[in-house]
Formats: sequence, structure tokens, C-alpha cells
Amino acid sequence: MAVSDVAVSEVSVRRGTVEDAQALALVGSATFLDSFAGILEGKSIVQHCKVNHAAEVYAGYLERPDCRIWLAETAVKEGPVGYAMLTKPDLPIADPRLDDVELKRIYVLTRFHGTGTGRRLMETAMDEARTMGRRRIFLGVYGGNLRAIAFYERAGFRVTGSRTFQMGFTIYDDLVLGRDL
Repeated sequence: MAVSDVAVSEVSVRRGTVEDAQALALVGSATFLDSFAGILEGKSIVQHCKVNHAAEVYAGYLERPDCRIWLAETAVKEGPVGYAMLTKPDLPIADPRLDDVELKRIYVLTRFHGTGTGRRLMETAMDEARTMGRRRIFLGVYGGNLRAIAFYERAGFRVTGSRTFQMGFTIYDDLVLGRDL
């Protein structure tokens, strides 16, 4: 079976635990490299992944009461193919409220785009945000990532602002998107 033929039911989404920190570090680095190799500066990507996608970083997130992470895995051999993370907002929001939440990360390996995995991760994160009593959800996205922006717009997100993101010695422009829950 070709990866493009993978059925939605062949990828499961489950809540991450501290025991998943290594798998999250691996899929975090892999999806970041998969998304930005050839777009962003290579040495900066490697350094970014080393610092931001270490197992200890994910373990720390998973221990925080304000953080939720979900792992998408293949049904066969439980191979990690994506993940999503909700946290307390750390974005420039014009009118921040206590019932806001940030979709800090949502990534799926390119081979699994079009399988419904990203949509399932998004729906899971938004359902949990509602369960947590959150009323609005925000995210930051690289302004040049048109595929991701289109995905977020289909999920009801709209541009609410912008921010800069430094990786290595280069500053990139991100969009801040948000929507009501």
C-alpha cells in the first residue's frame, strides 16, 4: 500500500505521556526538518531542533499542567508521524484573555499529508481546548508556509497579527492566526 493510500483509521491519535518524550523529540525534529529544509538555513534548523526538540524539552512540557500533547502514530508498529501541542499563549495577542490557548505546534510528516491526520490532530486539540474552558485558540505560523496557512484557514483560523521569529542569525516573519472556539 502506498503511503498516499493510508486510511485515516490506520493512523491513531493519542494523548502523550512523559514516556513519549523521546518519540516526540524524534517526530518534532523530523517534521520540522521535513517542513523547512531548503527553505530556512540548514545549520539554524539543526541548532533549533537540538535546543527545542530535545526529549528533555518535551518531558518538561508534558509535566506542565497547562500543556497537552497528542501523538499521531501508524497502526502498524506505532511509528510516530505527527503531533500537536496546546499551551498557555506566548503570542502577541491584541486583547489577551485568561480563556485563550495556543496551538503551539502541529506537525505531520509530509508523507502523511492528505490522510486526515492533521485534521484529526486539529480537531482533538480544539475539542480539548473547549473541555479546558478555553474560548479562543491562537497559533503562529511561518508567513511563507502557504500550505499550513491554507490548512489553518480551512479550520476556521484568520490572521489576527504578526510576530518575528529568530532562528540562528535570521529573522523570519510569522503570522498569528486565531479563531473562536
